[in-house]
Amino acid sequence: MPVELSFQAILYIVAGVVLGWFLSFIRTRFEVAAHKKELREYKGHLDRQMKVTSEGTMALERELYDLKKVNENLRISIQTLSQKPGRSELKLLNIYDSTIRKMMLKAPGFSGAWEVSLQEAENAYLESEKGFKAIVRKVFGSSLIGNLKRNENENNLEVSDKKDTTKGN
Repeated sequence: MPVELSFQAILYIVAGVVLGWFLSFIRTRFEVAAHKKELREYKGHLDRQMKVTSEGTMALERELYDLKKVNENLRISIQTLSQKPGRSELKLLNIYDSTIRKMMLKAPGFSGAWEVSLQEAENAYLESEKGFKAIVRKVFGSSLIGNLKRNENENNLEVSDKKDTTKGN
């Protein structure tokens, strides 16, 4: 059975193909528009997410910087506090103070010698806090001051020994 194709049949076939292509084109346009809309939403979401992440990162960096500053301040405070006398040194100081007071009460000779030594030490400390000795102690430490005092005491002893020997003759 041969199929006869007439002009009208061919026209209907071509019109059907064109109509199918046109409907397919419109459907594709709607899908592309939907995909573009979805892509814009994803881009907007990604943009918001990146802003939030960057703000979070910046906040963490600021917090890290602040914590580093606090850490450095605490390190300096610990170093400063470690140079101050601790509880054990204060305890030992109080024990020595109590012992000295008891010795002053119990041993009559100790009190006078102690008071003289205490006044000499206080005067030496006051002298070392001002003037040339303070500068020398800051630069060279207390060992140089101790050497200067020993030399001064030796010179005083030599002078007094010379006076004693001249008086004896």
